[in-house]
Amino acid sequence: MMRTSLLLTTLLIANALSLAQTQDVPAPEKGSSEVQLWTGGGHSVPGGTQNTSAFNAGLRYGWVLTGPHLPSFLRGRFEYAVDAVPVFLVFQPANTAYGVGFDPLGLKWNFQRHGRFSPFLDLTGGVLFTDHDVPTNANNVNFMDQAALGTHILGAKFNVSVELRYMHISSAGLGNLNPGVNTVQVRLGIGRFFTKH
Repeated sequence: MMRTSLLLTTLLIANALSLAQTQDVPAPEKGSSEVQLWTGGGHSVPGGTQNTSAFNAGLRYGWVLTGPHLPSFLRGRFEYAVDAVPVFLVFQPANTAYGVGFDPLGLKWNFQRHGRFSPFLDLTGGVLFTDHDVPTNANNVNFMDQAALGTHILGAKFNVSVELRYMHISSAGLGNLNPGVNTVQVRLGIGRFFTKH
């Protein structure tokens, strides 16, 4: 399974790099919309409950709201995005929690592109509902705070994104216990920027 995923990812990236001329490639521009299917997963890190892993998959829709701003290497465009997360698994020592989530707050800074690479910084917030408490004996309604650094690899028909994401999951005091779960995840996506003409 892992080899198949790695092979598929490599083929998608190679395909994105081989498509079309750079100037013809859809990219984050003011007025464009982003549609993306993504999947990610990772393991717990210090600062919360240990021995926990997460896997999730979802759909993103974003709106690039500005033209380029800021000087030098900070130059980029602001995008607002929302994520629907119909698949969210939390693997805990006591059980596996199945859930769904929604991220209504996605603040994304698309840095100036360099050829086919369009790096970005992403801050996201949302809610997670699970069938078992996350962490165990805590709560089945939690909030997700996330920060990610990644890049789009732009292609003529679609782009591939690769990112490293830090995710904090906690109930924000809704239950008696609030130990939280901190994970570092790798997220892969496939999508496109659509420009209105």
